[in-house]
Amino acid sequence: MNAQHHELIIIGSGPAGFTAGIYAGRADLKPLIFEGLQPGGQLTITTDVENFPGFPDGVMGPDLMEAMRKQAQRFGCQSVYEMINDVDLSKRPFTLKSDSNTYTCDALIICTGASAKTGKLPNEAELMGRGLSACATCDGFFFRDKEVVVVGGGDSAMEEAHFLTKFASKVTVVHRRDAFRASKAMQHRVLNHPKIEVIWNNGVVELLGDKTTGLKGCILEDTTNGEKRELKADGLFYAIGHKPNTDLFKGALDMDEVGYLTVQPHSTKTNIEGVFAAGDVADSHYRQAISSAGSGCMAAMDAEHFLGVDSSANKYAENIAY
Repeated sequence: MNAQHHELIIIGSGPAGFTAGIYAGRADLKPLIFEGLQPGGQLTITTDVENFPGFPDGVMGPDLMEAMRKQAQRFGCQSVYEMINDVDLSKRPFTLKSDSNTYTCDALIICTGASAKTGKLPNEAELMGRGLSACATCDGFFFRDKEVVVVGGGDSAMEEAHFLTKFASKVTVVHRRDAFRASKAMQHRVLNHPKIEVIWNNGVVELLGDKTTGLKGCILEDTTNGEKRELKADGLFYAIGHKPNTDLFKGALDMDEVGYLTVQPHSTKTNIEGVFAAGDVADSHYRQAISSAGSGCMAAMDAEHFLGVDSSANKYAENIAY
């Protein structure tokens, strides 16, 4: 099977991938973007996006991603709806394989994102963005004067719960154990907040509501005796962590203990020259559409610089050889 060669390949779409595509396309790098099985990334399952600059009245997540896609394609980006399932980064050009094709490239930008951990309940997909969320910073505004639930017991859960008190009339933290894993300082903020109630030794086993009605509440199960009860809520936020989509690069690229790709300070460069990472795949802290877009810009500029310098070096070497 003959490999298709491209100067630059971007794995993953979303704000990081499309922004990288826009900047790389404008630099005449003619990037190939692999959008995978969820074209547009996590924002395609988000309803209203109100904190992305340039949209004073908000914008639907899928509409924002489609606009970014069209803008990237305007500058020469080509989208491929395939999953890359094997990479060889040991030598250049890098080799990437999907189920049906083999590709090579001189530079690679990884924008595969991170997936929020959820309870893996049957109707999560249809309720996501309709009362169910994994990002209080993104969606907290929509729950002003409403009652919400936060699931988790670590620092992230404490931060989400405390943030939501700015909007919600009541925040209920549901934790499967009888003590939080969060730092003492974070626990103190939650346990002493008048708007926050904690339900210990319980897990969410069922979500109430559907795509039409939105989330109406949840069923809790006591982890000590198995008793179940209904808890009404207008919103439920999972805060049990994120899993970066980096399994494909294990053993090839440096990662932290969770699996986020590590990059050099003030850049998007990984430990392999010519490979760059942008968006949530390398960001365990902010995880916002706008910060992902910014790092996508950085990655494209880093790749352009790398390819420009590398091209000049190769031409110099060729002249010396002759």
